[in-house]
Amino acid sequence: MNSTLISRNLLKDSISYFCIMHRQLFELISQSIALSEEDIRLCKLYFEPVSIPKNRVIEEEGSVPAYLYFVVSGFVRLFHYNDKGEEVTTHINCPPGFITSYFNFINQTRSGENLECVTSCELLRITKTNLELLIHHSAAFKDFSIIVFQQSLAYNENRSIELATLSAELRYCRMIEKYPEILQNVPVQYIASFLGMKPESLSRIRRQMIN
Repeated sequence: MNSTLISRNLLKDSISYFCIMHRQLFELISQSIALSEEDIRLCKLYFEPVSIPKNRVIEEEGSVPAYLYFVVSGFVRLFHYNDKGEEVTTHINCPPGFITSYFNFINQTRSGENLECVTSCELLRITKTNLELLIHHSAAFKDFSIIVFQQSLAYNENRSIELATLSAELRYCRMIEKYPEILQNVPVQYIASFLGMKPESLSRIRRQMIN
């Protein structure tokens, strides 16, 4: 097999791989909004596929978030450091879904949070400029962006209510009911922090549930 044929095969495999990554985004959007061929073309144009190894911080606190990410596979978390220098996990993304420091990304201001790939991840990412172009040229994506924003607000409100009103045991039960895959992919200390408790408290709850 000559080098030209090898290069063509690699290019073909690469294109096929990227199409698979975009397909998950199309399927998610299509649950709410119909996409035209032009919408799909624009999405492929503006959303860049990337592969990130585990334990890699892809957005750092103190900087303006560069991208909005769509998680095709893998687990991503948002975290910051408290006044004791301890990590506080504020969000864990289960694919498929979007993640960034939304307020700072939208307003292009410096974020106080870090965005880390807990596992190896396959992501689609888009800059603020390209997102605005996509929304401008595609009514479907404009409508979908509103849905994503509304879902983000609802999620954050519901999370605040659960942290304020539910016991630690109930918060854990709610999480494993909705997102059982987190337990197999995310370290206990991140899960505990996300649920607003110490790792030893989470370990005690898990032992009690097993017994």
